[in-house]
Formats: sequence, structure tokens, C-alpha cells
Amino acid sequence: MTRLDEELGISLRSVDRAIENMVKFDKDIPRSSPLAQHILQLIHSGGKRVRPLMVIVGSRFGPSKDEKKTMRLAAAAEFIHAASLIHDDIIDDSPLRRGEPALHVKLGVHDALHVGNYMSARVVELISEYSAERERFAYDLSSLVTTQLCLGEYQQLSHLYDYDVHIEEYLEKSRNKTAQLMASCLKIGALAGGAEENTADLLYSFGEKLGIAFQIRDDILDFTQSAQKLGKPAGSDLRKGQVTLPVLFALEVDALASRIRSIGPDTPSEQVDAVVASIQQSDALRQSELVSEQYLDEARELIRQLEAYPAHQDLNVLLNYFSGRDN
Repeated sequence: MTRLDEELGISLRSVDRAIENMVKFDKDIPRSSPLAQHILQLIHSGGKRVRPLMVIVGSRFGPSKDEKKTMRLAAAAEFIHAASLIHDDIIDDSPLRRGEPALHVKLGVHDALHVGNYMSARVVELISEYSAERERFAYDLSSLVTTQLCLGEYQQLSHLYDYDVHIEEYLEKSRNKTAQLMASCLKIGALAGGAEENTADLLYSFGEKLGIAFQIRDDILDFTQSAQKLGKPAGSDLRKGQVTLPVLFALEVDALASRIRSIGPDTPSEQVDAVVASIQQSDALRQSELVSEQYLDEARELIRQLEAYPAHQDLNVLLNYFSGRDN
């Protein structure tokens, strides 16, 4: 199966080098320091670099070819994403990340938080060089996006075991926690490349649709993938009190609603197992899939509006990648 970076014709090594340089050329952090080493190990642990790739794709919709600027913004996007994963794993008490012990398991919560906070601060420092008024868009990465990520996490925490949450609230949380960073990656890439504002706005909308579809599919996979592949038991989100779209649809089934509502922090695992199995056998997953497909269809329509640009083919590659996501 062809990798996403190969289909887009982007050198993943160049992306990784730009990310590594954020650490290596930080004059305040010696390369040999534990902090620098922990971040470099985190970078080398893998990942498809979807968000940096989206920055580069966005830049292809403009006439400017400032590769250095584009790569720096791409690296900043990955730093934000990686820092958010560190914090997510701590908040969710997730022991694994990509099949390996999560950073807070390896280092302890205190040191992992230090790494995540440094990475967020480093983004602000990097972006500060784009201080000209015409480049204010770059601050979206370090301010608005980071704020929205925190808001999305807060929305998730504030609704744990809340079975009265509305679908609109779930979608808003998904927009803040997942979709906005993807959308902003495409938009800032486009603006950094000198694209028209209207084009950048269309790319933002495309990324937002893609991001919400991505989150819904991720929530479906939590019920459908094997425990071996997930690295955690099926229905892990529900076990932790996260009320995702499949759960919201399952709550509409009278025979399931009371059983789901009975799940709390101290519910025995065997009881949750039975509820998860019932959700898997219900229509909730298909209904969730239909909502995801609706967002993907809306994304396809936005690609048609950008067909004048040769780079619209890259959007098709991204769409196909997210449509067939199996990891």
C-alpha cells in the first residue's frame, strides 16, 4: 500500500528534518539535554505526519515557493499535534501510544508534562518571527488552534459519563479537538504560499470536513478494531466515560439506553463488555458511518470548487486516505 507522503510526492525525511531542527537549533536547550533527547526520541517513534503534509499541500495552492517557511510551519503543526497527544494520554490515562508505552509511562507525568509544555512554547517562539501584519495568519497555529485544542479537551472532560449530551455538542468538541488543526494546516499553508483568501477559506472548510469525518471514523474504530490492533479493549472510550457518536446513536435504542446509562467509573468490566457487544450488534455504527460519509461528500464538493488548481488532486489523495482509514 502506497504511503500518504509518497502519493503526495513529499519527502517525509525533509519534514522530519524540519521537525528535528526545531529542537537542534534551539539555543536555550543543549542537544545533549534530557529534554532535547526525549523530544527527538518522540519524533523518531513514528507517525504519518499527516498535519505537516497538509501544510505543504495547502502551500501548493499559492504562487510562492518559500520552502523554508513552509517547512517551518509544517514542523510547528507537528509539534502542536505531538504536544496535544502527550497531554491527551495523561488525561485519558492511556498506557500506550502507537503500540509503545506512552511518554508519561516512560518518564512519569511530571517530566512528560514538561516535554509537552516545552513543545507548545517552542511553537510560539518559532511563529514569532512571522510578525509582519501580512503574516498574522501564522499566529493561528500558536494561539487560536492551541486554545481550541484545550477547549476541545475541556469539553470532553466536562461531559464524561454525560449521556444527555447532544450530537451537536459532540460535533463541536470534535471540531475543536481534531478538525480545526487539520483545517488550519491547509489554510496557513495556502496563505504562506501566497494563495487568495477565498482559496484559503475553501481549504479550511475542506480540512474541517475531513477532520470531523476522521474523528467519527476513529470513534467507530474504537468499537470495530481488534484489541490487538487498538492496544486496548474495544469500547475503551465508553469505559472511560467518553460519549462518542456510536454511543449517542445507541442511546436512541430503548433496549440499550438504560444499560448504557448504568455505566459509570466503577462499573464492572464484564458489564461494560456486554454493553459494548450490544452496541457492536446494533445499527449505531452504520448510522455513525453515514454521518462520516456525509462530511466526506461535503469535502468532495469543496474539491470541485478548487478544480482550477492542479493541486486539487492532492486533496483527492487526502480524501481517499481518510475514507479508507484502517488504523
